[in-house]
Amino acid sequence: MSMNDDTTDNSERPAVPDAEGSVSRRVVMRGVAIGGLSLPLLAACGGGDEPSSSAPDPAEGSAGAEGGSSSSGGGGGVGTTVPASDVPVDGGAVFRDEKLVVTQPSKGEFKAFSAVCTHQGCVVAEVTDGQIVCNCHGSHFSIEDGAPVSGPAKAPLAAKKVQVNGTRITIT
Repeated sequence: MSMNDDTTDNSERPAVPDAEGSVSRRVVMRGVAIGGLSLPLLAACGGGDEPSSSAPDPAEGSAGAEGGSSSSGGGGGVGTTVPASDVPVDGGAVFRDEKLVVTQPSKGEFKAFSAVCTHQGCVVAEVTDGQIVCNCHGSHFSIEDGAPVSGPAKAPLAAKKVQVNGTRITIT
């Protein structure tokens, strides 16, 4: 019998090439099976660079000021531009994709803040009754300066630089 005869039990035989330099089919198949099982496990264990949020975000997918905004992905300081008409006086608008909230505390005065709640990182849901509201745990922030008004958040929302150009607002 040769080493390539699959009718014999090769479980005790080491995986060595036969006289012709080839490895038995059983050894190759065993390697394929082990590799096929281990690669998905390794991929599942690989850590990604995306941080995971332990806080739920009930505002996910909620309507807000979605349209009309644009963002530069280059990070070259251009920022995000939104139409001034999207930001009501004595209120504001949440731009979820940009993680940005823009307010207009008084006519022609625009403020911008990070829309990421300082309590546990949820994106704020809306601007209502002169306050920026995070629905995750009930934090409310001032539309004037982003300071916490009520709820568990203790730190203000991070302020952004605002530049008004006619009917457009650019936030950096």
